[in-house]
Amino acid sequence: MTVPTLDLNSGHSIPQLGFGVFKVDPAETERIVTDALEAGYRHIDTAAIYGNEEGVGRAIAASGIARDELFITTKLWNDDQGTDSAFAAMDRSLEKLGLDYVDLYLIHWPTPKKDRYIESWHALEQIAADGKSRSIGVSNFLVPHLERVIAEGGTVPAVNQIELHPAYQQRDVTEFSRENGIHIEAWGPLGQGKYPLFDEEPVTAAARVHDVSPAQAVLKWHLQIGNIVFPKSNSPERIRENLDLFGFELTPEEVEAISGLERGGRVSAHPDEVN
Repeated sequence: MTVPTLDLNSGHSIPQLGFGVFKVDPAETERIVTDALEAGYRHIDTAAIYGNEEGVGRAIAASGIARDELFITTKLWNDDQGTDSAFAAMDRSLEKLGLDYVDLYLIHWPTPKKDRYIESWHALEQIAADGKSRSIGVSNFLVPHLERVIAEGGTVPAVNQIELHPAYQQRDVTEFSRENGIHIEAWGPLGQGKYPLFDEEPVTAAARVHDVSPAQAVLKWHLQIGNIVFPKSNSPERIRENLDLFGFELTPEEVEAISGLERGGRVSAHPDEVN
């Protein structure tokens, strides 16, 4: 089983399917990430605010997997935005992860009331120039935030990681990002269990036809529309199931039907309200 990769505007590539550790208990992170690595995941997405970078690092160190076979993402938290604080935050994350560099470093939220994301973006550009992150990007950025970064920065973000699932597809952000060479990473790809996604007829029908779970059908939808996705689970069985997406293909009609579930159903905070 080979996970497809996408080419980033930084010249590097990213596995389109990875494993996320949002809300994974720090005490359990090493075990859970070890399960994911043993299942075959090579792309791990964490963040400073998750409090579990150390566990991710221990799992990586114990895995014996060559560093160049892994893709590791972490993120700059809101309180650390700014030039010097971003440099210090990057160094703390690298120390906790036990790594010399990460593959992708993201500004976690734009925090517009603080209005330091442009200053922070320049810091990330220097972090990339220093070799501490191979690629840099943003998370939860809306079109106006992206427009400023592109206009005032020297580098176009490699990715924009946003809430995206069938009921909330952020098509304006997605279209703008792709028009500017920015890949979309979908967080909360299954709606975080906050609405009955798995009971929706297009999802259940696709799952039934292909003899897969509703979660697998939705994750495959993400992959086929070009999103990068990293589901999380604490269950070894579900971890393996979420990786098993390459033995079937949704039809164009099935993709269109799942895309038709859009209804503006954001389930998390609005980026302009997180400061």
